[in-house]
Amino acid sequence: MIPFPKMKLRNTEVRVPIIQGGMGIGLSSYTLAGAVAREGGMGVLSSAGLDRIVSKRHGQKLKAREAAAQDVRDAKVLGSGGAIGMNIMVAVINQYEDSVLGSMDGGVDAIISGAGLPMALPEIALRHERSQEVALVPIVSSGRAMEIIFKRWKRTGRLPDAVVVEGPRAGGHIAWRDVAEALAPENHLDNLLADVFEVVKDWGNIPVIAAGGIYTHEDIKKYLDMGCTGVQMGTRFLATYESGANAEYKKMLVECTEDDIELASKPGSPCGMLFHVIKQSPFYQQALARERAPKCDKGYLLNKGHCPSKHENEKTFCICNGLLASIDLNGPTEKNLYTVGANAHRIDRIVSVRELMCELQNIPYVADVEAPKDIRAHQKDSLLL
Repeated sequence: MIPFPKMKLRNTEVRVPIIQGGMGIGLSSYTLAGAVAREGGMGVLSSAGLDRIVSKRHGQKLKAREAAAQDVRDAKVLGSGGAIGMNIMVAVINQYEDSVLGSMDGGVDAIISGAGLPMALPEIALRHERSQEVALVPIVSSGRAMEIIFKRWKRTGRLPDAVVVEGPRAGGHIAWRDVAEALAPENHLDNLLADVFEVVKDWGNIPVIAAGGIYTHEDIKKYLDMGCTGVQMGTRFLATYESGANAEYKKMLVECTEDDIELASKPGSPCGMLFHVIKQSPFYQQALARERAPKCDKGYLLNKGHCPSKHENEKTFCICNGLLASIDLNGPTEKNLYTVGANAHRIDRIVSVRELMCELQNIPYVADVEAPKDIRAHQKDSLLL
């Protein structure tokens, strides 16, 4: 067996070319990111909602910048020196700058940014003393978007260190706003990659990372053979003991079928982008029936500075409250929302990060008895263990 090649992102060497996708709100917890980093991949946190999540964990009120820094530090402790990234959504505009700077304060190795084009990322990062240490990685879904980013970032003197090319089978928000367009053959991940490869060859051939629907060892090998430097995977890591999803969420991951997964559009996300959801999610069912009165009291995910879900429930619904409920952080007043990738129906059990990383590399699995106590405690507390 030939091991996968290492992945280099600016100053950071990642032993296994697998990036665990950043999943908000709180799904890509510090325990998950730390466990992935410990196993040689890049563990990735999500900045969305960290002010509430980290404040609760540490028992003190932290603002967005402080919370991002602390989450990175917590993951770094568990990661045993491995690589830690932060996913920062452009759509979370009120906390974008503080999340970038806070992540850098905490010692993050890479900032991965999508859900919109991260035009301001290099300008913000360049104000930080660690600007030359941290890899800046945009997420795109077309060669045109990549070209726009290259031209805009060039003005700052800082080009992307890599790019994540995300297809329509990804979890979280995807680039498309129309279901038919998202499912069109020309938007298959393989075609998007070919499009982006054409663009990056004229800008220094930066590392290209494939994302969206990647599930097996064979999938990873396929994309490495195509010329990708690595892959990003979210849903597979969501279905681990160490992820932040609550027990009901993980149970639904194991039980859902392909017909249970759909792209939420009418009603959909406040930011207008499509995302995959398990349609039996209690919060989603409530939204479909328009039974939840318009309400937005968190203010994370905005569209042009506003959340339409605050005033109407016909076209959009608040997803922040549903996701907070799905990590047991929103009391009894809100129902759970289960967002997934298109391959979630293939999940048949919950495993540890170590077992999953062994499977993805096609190497024998040996239980990790020396895992840090935070990881062990998280596994022990899982009702599915």
